[in-house]
Amino acid sequence: MKRLLSIELQKIWLNKASRTLTLTYFVLLSFIALIASIKFDLGIFKIHFAEMGIFNFPYIWHFNTYIAAWLKFFLAIVIVSMMANEYSYGTLKQNLIDGMSKKELVLSKFLTVTLFAFCSTVFVFIMTLLLGYSFSSYTELGIVFSDLEYLLAFFVKLVGFFSFCLFLGILVKRSAFAIGFVFVWSIIENIAKGFLTFKIFPNSNTATTIEQFFPMESMSNLIIEPFSRLSVVKNIGTQIGVDNIKDYGVHFSSILIVLVWTFIFMLLSYKLLKNRDL
Repeated sequence: MKRLLSIELQKIWLNKASRTLTLTYFVLLSFIALIASIKFDLGIFKIHFAEMGIFNFPYIWHFNTYIAAWLKFFLAIVIVSMMANEYSYGTLKQNLIDGMSKKELVLSKFLTVTLFAFCSTVFVFIMTLLLGYSFSSYTELGIVFSDLEYLLAFFVKLVGFFSFCLFLGILVKRSAFAIGFVFVWSIIENIAKGFLTFKIFPNSNTATTIEQFFPMESMSNLIIEPFSRLSVVKNIGTQIGVDNIKDYGVHFSSILIVLVWTFIFMLLSYKLLKNRDL
């Protein structure tokens, strides 16, 4: 496995575009810290994000993983380019000629995907601890490490999403088309969700039950938006008579659904390569 991973990392690092995107991704992750310095002073309305409690433990685990997950598209471009370059530069055929099996080829890609997700998770973990201890009003160990399940959800979400992108990269062989298809698929899911909610199962929870099994929706369900958890937002909701009944927890069923999709994407990737004439 170490040999397979080394081969893939060398390919990525020697490609200037992939190297730049990877470094840009981690630089942008660190920019989450800049949110602490954002202040708005509009007369009687003064907003300082750090003072709103977004960096308080344990809430910060939820906030940081949600924000960081939006940056995954930078690495997604690297993932799909990783496959597109195999076809463009002929390295796919060369690897097979050198004795690498198609199963090992897919495994090497999956190991790279998992490594990216793991490094991202560790980076967010360290950054969250630094920000939390700098701004949080609560620093007791029991509170600091009470919501670490969001890190697990973040890792699973990245592995699932990157596996989806890897499958698309193998399917269409072009990075631009693969990334475009991600957005198209997202639109298709939203249309399907609207159809289920308003046409087939109106005034029922059946639509939500079905939607949780959609690939992109299942990944989204791992980390629900955290903003409505803030006390200032809750107070506004109470004043206007809107009750917040969202479930913000990370559930095993949601993780399991994404892991199943990850397995399906990797299996389909292998089947495509196995049956394709290279």
